[in-house]
Amino acid sequence: QVQLVESGGDLVQPGGSLRLSCTASGTIFRTNTMAWYRQTPGKQREWIATSTVSGVTNYADSVKGRFTCSRDSAKNTVYLQMNSLKAEDTAVYSCALLDPYGAVQNRGRGTQVTVSS
Repeated sequence: QVQLVESGGDLVQPGGSLRLSCTASGTIFRTNTMAWYRQTPGKQREWIATSTVSGVTNYADSVKGRFTCSRDSAKNTVYLQMNSLKAEDTAVYSCALLDPYGAVQNRGRGTQVTVSS
């Protein structure tokens, strides 16, 4: 069973930056697409970024131009660099391993990001 562990969440002021990390156990990471999601209480989980094995990344419009997703296969880790943070970016951020059909195969427990002055 692949385990995903996120880290890097924190309290940051508007306009600030954070880098989240998601480390996966096992070697399956090197053959699977990884994705980042976020969720706030009372709202549906929102997809925000995807990183394929070949390095192709896609972003939700809400974060495009501000967030960058990257991966280090040697470390089994995917990163989410978040810049120009806004209050509405406050959420629990989780990473997920996707199967070949794009469905979530495994998901981490998440890390809290709070953007507030």
